[in-house]
Amino acid sequence: MSSDFDAQFDAAFEGLPEDPDDAVPEGAENAAAPLDYSQYTDTPEGFRSGFVSFVGRPNTGKSTLTNALVGQKIAITADQPETTRHTIRGLVHREDAQVIVVDTPGLHRPRTLLGERLNEVVKDTYADVDVIGLTIPADEKIGPGDRWILENVRSIAPKTPIIGIVTKLDKASKDQVGAQLLALHELLTQEDPNAVVIPVSSKEGVQLDELVQVIVDHLPEGPKFYPDDHITDEGQEKRIEELIREAALSGLKAELPHSVAVQVDEMLPSRTREGVLDIHAILYLERPGQKRIIEGKDGLRFRRIVGNARKEIIELLGHNVYLDLRIKVLKNWQSDPKSLGRLGF
Repeated sequence: MSSDFDAQFDAAFEGLPEDPDDAVPEGAENAAAPLDYSQYTDTPEGFRSGFVSFVGRPNTGKSTLTNALVGQKIAITADQPETTRHTIRGLVHREDAQVIVVDTPGLHRPRTLLGERLNEVVKDTYADVDVIGLTIPADEKIGPGDRWILENVRSIAPKTPIIGIVTKLDKASKDQVGAQLLALHELLTQEDPNAVVIPVSSKEGVQLDELVQVIVDHLPEGPKFYPDDHITDEGQEKRIEELIREAALSGLKAELPHSVAVQVDEMLPSRTREGVLDIHAILYLERPGQKRIIEGKDGLRFRRIVGNARKEIIELLGHNVYLDLRIKVLKNWQSDPKSLGRLGF
């Protein structure tokens, strides 16, 4: 590790609180396949473009990092593991490059048919992207799960460059971050002597531009895949479903979060309220007993879910909405092929 690394390490802490306690706490098939970009070919010479995907254990900050790089919330985040269930593309635009960040479900040991299908989506994505970023939190030591993921990624995409990313810089001391950087550098350079490791804080916005530059350095020359005013290819209906699911996941514990699915049934202008969009959606659970948990005492929790989701949807769409959310039980949907197909998995 050179003096350049030391300078980068010191720069990473500029603007952060000295005490971490004062810091802010914290699928589609062939997801990275080239698109028809013939109408966007007015790109300068030497322009770089390509796909990057972040990998790591649950809750290592992958979706939060995606949102921070894109500059807008396109992927939901939650305290529960395995929150992401489908592939989302977010766009980072520069004058000299376009980076497509492919946010995927986490690679994990599946317990259900849904888990198996999500893993297949993940593997297809890793095989197609130009760069992979291995995310490791600054405040958690590298463990067997991290090594298992790295081994799987290397077996799926043996020639794809892997960048080491130490996340959640704002939640760790300088000594912790330094030790983590050294440990991750040692892990990656066992296979690639030129591997790059960089610390970031998505919440504080620290080192994000530097991370984008490292990614761009690994991308091939090519034209723009998307116009400059696009931030994601995610459809409006899917984004609304995810915002509702995010609201429902808040505060849930144990296995219940994995049993929650959301599907928008209908969206249309209100017939009785001018300027209001009526959204009718269904929140699916696997067992009748789970309904009582979602509803809460006297239905208070369910009303909070609807209110929080509606607030996020209004922010997304920029106008008023009426959210009609109903609960239905779809028995053991995570392991039933027909139910999974019905829900788009």
